[in-house]
Amino acid sequence: MTLNTPLPNSSESDGARRVIVIGGGPAAHRFAEAMVARAEADGESARRVDITVIGEEVHLPYDRVSLSHRLAGPEDLTLGDPAFWQSETVHYRGGSRVTAVDPAARTITLDNGEAMVYDDLVFATGSSAFVPPVPGGDRGVVYRTIEDVDFLVSETARLKTKFGRPANVTVIGGGLLGLEAAGGVQRLGANTTIVDGATWLMPTQLDQGAGMALGRLIDGQGIRLELGHRPTEILVAETGQVLGLTLDDGRQLNADLIVWSIGIRARDELARAAGLEIGPRGGIVIGDDCSSSAPGIWAIGEVASVGGQCIGLVAPANAMAEVVADRLNGGHALFPGIDDATKLKLSGVEVASFGDAFGTSDSALEVVYADPARGLYQKVVVSSDAKTLLGGIFVGDASPFLSLRPLLGRELPAEPGAYLSASGAELPSSSDMPDDAQLCSCNNVSFGTVRAAIHGDHGDPVTELGALKACTRAGTQCGSCVPLLKKVLETELTKAGIAVSHALCEHISISRSELFESVRVLQLTTFDQIMERFGTGLGCDVCKPTIASILASQSSSYILDAGRGGLQDTNDRALANMQKDGSYSVVPRIPGGEITPEKLIVIGQVAAEFNLYTKITGGQRIALFGARLDQLPDIWRVLVDAGFESGQAYGKSLRTSKSCVGSAWCRFGVQDSAAMAIQLENRYRGLRSPHKFKLGVSGCARECAEARSKDIGVIATELGWNLYVGGNGGFQPAHAVLLAQDLDAETLVKYIDRYLMYYIRTADRLQRTARWQEDLEGGIDHVRDVVVNDSLGIAADLEAAMATHVDVFEDEWAATLADPERLRRFRPFVNADTPDPSLLQVIERGQPRPARPEERDGTSAAGPVHLAGLTIPVRRDGIDIPVSSATGAE
Repeated sequence: MTLNTPLPNSSESDGARRVIVIGGGPAAHRFAEAMVARAEADGESARRVDITVIGEEVHLPYDRVSLSHRLAGPEDLTLGDPAFWQSETVHYRGGSRVTAVDPAARTITLDNGEAMVYDDLVFATGSSAFVPPVPGGDRGVVYRTIEDVDFLVSETARLKTKFGRPANVTVIGGGLLGLEAAGGVQRLGANTTIVDGATWLMPTQLDQGAGMALGRLIDGQGIRLELGHRPTEILVAETGQVLGLTLDDGRQLNADLIVWSIGIRARDELARAAGLEIGPRGGIVIGDDCSSSAPGIWAIGEVASVGGQCIGLVAPANAMAEVVADRLNGGHALFPGIDDATKLKLSGVEVASFGDAFGTSDSALEVVYADPARGLYQKVVVSSDAKTLLGGIFVGDASPFLSLRPLLGRELPAEPGAYLSASGAELPSSSDMPDDAQLCSCNNVSFGTVRAAIHGDHGDPVTELGALKACTRAGTQCGSCVPLLKKVLETELTKAGIAVSHALCEHISISRSELFESVRVLQLTTFDQIMERFGTGLGCDVCKPTIASILASQSSSYILDAGRGGLQDTNDRALANMQKDGSYSVVPRIPGGEITPEKLIVIGQVAAEFNLYTKITGGQRIALFGARLDQLPDIWRVLVDAGFESGQAYGKSLRTSKSCVGSAWCRFGVQDSAAMAIQLENRYRGLRSPHKFKLGVSGCARECAEARSKDIGVIATELGWNLYVGGNGGFQPAHAVLLAQDLDAETLVKYIDRYLMYYIRTADRLQRTARWQEDLEGGIDHVRDVVVNDSLGIAADLEAAMATHVDVFEDEWAATLADPERLRRFRPFVNADTPDPSLLQVIERGQPRPARPEERDGTSAAGPVHLAGLTIPVRRDGIDIPVSSATGAE
């Protein structure tokens, strides 16, 4: 996302303190947020500071840690709310470059010649990717920005088209970024090789045992490794096309594309030219208050040199930003030091290291467990008495990382070996950590801060995970601490006497997922059977519709039979959505948004005959509003005869499958998205679930169907289909995240079957897919393991359950119309067939709408009011034309 806001006149400060930030990355964003937060807390000072952030990239500050996500498809990585940059005190200027800094005059000069005055200047210029001076090296690409990633995606596709085979991509560098780049281009379909001068991967973070274990796992992913060798030349044809590279042992490797990822260099050129002190390995030297050698100039993030080194990690950059913000607001904060803990998950490969991972202390003891055949390596580094935790490394299974990292420098509550997989023991609890221990390193949030929020020490108590993340910032960056955050929340609520109840309601003491599984295993089929086994009393508005939904999703039988009608809410009982005036809407299913002219005419005729308000919905459907309860059977009889089915717009079930026209018509389409959308909607129609869900299918990366705003989003690629899950609009919008990519049609459907049925079985009542997968232990990684890798061994069962639903599906309105007893539900009054006289409507813009109170009592001059749905037919040119009986208007 890009945004430019006008800058204030640099010569007129209006008494405000002028703070300029050079660099528009995550560190700059964090600093600006910290400044605004302090200003708002201080009240008056909000009008006495003016912050201008100048970035070379046109984008607003974005999450560089998640750059690899963009390899899977377009993704908005913007940090925070874009509206943040539209305030009176914060300005963002993208696509601008600072060319000079004058510390004496306290001015900067932009590339357009503009000069700006500052009171304080913050360097947040970050770093650039290093490219060694080898022949042809400039023909490679780097992996640092959105543009770099987007180029990799397009170039890999272009090379495949050009050569008629997968592109050969060589990534030079086996560190964090190199592994991410290699995994990303491999998922794009490229043949991928990693070249690194070290003899094992990630040598900065991992020792030899861990690096070798990681190499085995990466090799098992189909990525070729050439370790212990350096490139001496990039081979380039006369046309400029890369042909390959030569290694230091004389061998030549074929390559169509070279990606450099062998380290970073601090962007300190402006500071050097301005005379600031520069570290021996580059970077602006800063003190523990993050100030530079020049008055009023500070440095944060990767450009700052601390103890002779620059660190390219999120946590230290955030900490520096907070320190400078505190100092500029009169505080005395000090930089706490570098937390270089690292956690990586690449294609299912878990890697983590923290603290003194190499055991450099003379007295350090290393407790190691290694299983080379499984690619598993775990090491806990402790003091000589085996009590104090000094560091650790985990490859293949990093589950102990969350429990151990907060204990760095503290006495372990259990023997070191208890944290290794070989012990077979459950990991010691990490929810009882001391208050000053760090829970979230990215945002420097302690256990004490989280507990204070839960108990309401500074406001209302926080009892929900989402609200806890929002108010403490814990878990809002890399997200690795979210499971621990959830555990602390539940522990503290329990300690406070607030039961962490998973009960469905006061009548059923178990959770919805537990109830679902019990009903499935015991094959219960009625409400009475379920309440006899698991409930008390007569039930309520919570458990009744939940049980009805569970029964419907397991049997797919008519939802109002066998005593289930009384369990449903109003909408499900009427098989239609009740509107504000007591009338109902009619939404026939239009799979994939595709409809014939003949069916369009039928809908038009129905709308005209029954005088219904007609609207194209956001999900590519046609909704008819204003029908009386007694009219619903007559309306649906016409629609069913024309081949329509219920769109289930009234139920917690599949609503729509939105699509573009795809490759059938569009010049950019690479797959037939319309056909796929129709196939999916017809497969999952009528499927009852904890909450409504929607599908979207786009025929190319241009994403015209907005698939990633849907619970199930499918986006076409040249190699197949990318599957996204967990998106939704509504009160808490969420982008879907990538589950699997480049799938053939059969595998795509299989994965969606598994995902939906797992969601239906395990989600809480009225829980959308986004919140469900967020709350699961392990989040989307757990979902992927279950759906793609069948980690729980239930894939066949989930697929069979979905197959049963598909086989026994029956349209609810067709079944209703075929049974006179079922039709009795649609009488407006038990003892009379007369229409409900309370449903009054007014014509507006040529269509009816519910009458307002003043129109009902005659105090409005809006026009005549008529009884909903009543029309009188006239004939014109041989065609029946319904006309409002009250207004006489066509």
